[in-house]
Amino acid sequence: MLALIGAVAVYLFFVQTPSKGELDTALKGVTLVEPSKPVKPSTPAQKPKPKPHPHVVTTDAPCWPIFGGGPKRNLARVHLDLGRPGKAVWARALHSYIEFPPSYCQGKLYVNTFRGRTFAIDARTGHVLWMVQGPGSEPSTPAIAGDRLIVTSKVGTVTALNRANGKILWRLHLDANVESSPVVIGRLVYFGASDGRVFAAYVGTGRIRWAYNTGGIVNSSPTILGNRVFVTTYAGSIFALNRFNGQRIWVTFIKRDYVLYDSFYASLSTDGQRLFTISRSGQVVALRASDGSVLWTHNLDTTGYSTPAVANGRIYVGDFNGYLHSYDAVTGNQVWQTYVGGRILGPGLVVGPLVFFSTLEQKTYGLLRSNGRVVWHVGMGKYAPGIATDRHYFFSLNGILVSFRGQQPKKRVVVVEGVHHTRVKHTSTTK
Repeated sequence: MLALIGAVAVYLFFVQTPSKGELDTALKGVTLVEPSKPVKPSTPAQKPKPKPHPHVVTTDAPCWPIFGGGPKRNLARVHLDLGRPGKAVWARALHSYIEFPPSYCQGKLYVNTFRGRTFAIDARTGHVLWMVQGPGSEPSTPAIAGDRLIVTSKVGTVTALNRANGKILWRLHLDANVESSPVVIGRLVYFGASDGRVFAAYVGTGRIRWAYNTGGIVNSSPTILGNRVFVTTYAGSIFALNRFNGQRIWVTFIKRDYVLYDSFYASLSTDGQRLFTISRSGQVVALRASDGSVLWTHNLDTTGYSTPAVANGRIYVGDFNGYLHSYDAVTGNQVWQTYVGGRILGPGLVVGPLVFFSTLEQKTYGLLRSNGRVVWHVGMGKYAPGIATDRHYFFSLNGILVSFRGQQPKKRVVVVEGVHHTRVKHTSTTK
């Protein structure tokens, strides 16, 4: 009898009907706080600067406004070809580890730390322009929204800051953790929360436009393609919602085995037709964006948290066994795998012909996308490697933000220090 009761309990615990979610109109546990005197996000007056020579470029391009580089979260800049990272231009210690890479635009970097600080940094010099101490840890990338910066925290706040000086413009308080890196499209910012809800809020006021309860923990960052917002959950579900009104378009549940549903921390990336992610149990999944049907899967038999990078018909994803994998985006066939000997928690970064990853053993690698050969290595890093512009790599190497010149940069002269480069043993397979 006891065995029967135990079996029934296990069945009810694991084999339950998964939630298909619903719109949340009550918005319980959500509070909006605005300054008593609204602060206009205007740039302070500055002395006029001399006009630069017409052939001198003063800031790097393009912008990298959110985690993943854009709403598709593809973590790639395929049109850039900086070559391998060269010499370090500057390094800035932020006295706490950086789990997610910075955002960048118009010569300024914005980065969050686990200690809850948001920094604005001059990308040319590494000087801190301003710093704001938030109410809790910030394992996310700040989202650039025009003259505002949207920052989330694990204590349940979503804050709009003035990009010019860091002053608070509005702040949402949620009765849930918010690890999600926000994404901004037009007047709306989208983010998820650990209570299972996905929110769309107005950038200008912080007021909620809609909220959708997925029924599963959402620590991932929403991905946007056209009029749809996509999100993964810890309940094994992947949702497509209408980004204007929050209505569910489709939901797909991913099974780990015949009993359990899978669990997702990694965000989705997309090539415009397909969605890619990896579960916490190490299952790489590709779905059709239009209807959520599963196209192919790979079970890596290890832990997976790394949001896949997508570029030119291939995806790149790391695992806790120390392997980097490249798959054909259409067929799912493995193109190559390379062993680097460290657990890969964070997402990759594609820059031209190279793909970069960091390991929890505090090393960062650059590999050729064509065959997986390691061509660059530095003994720093831990989570996501960073971002790139048309002239520099900006790497978040654990608690240090470093600017590297590419070895094939556009014309510019900078005096720098050297960084030691080595090669490591690798394996490459074709399937």
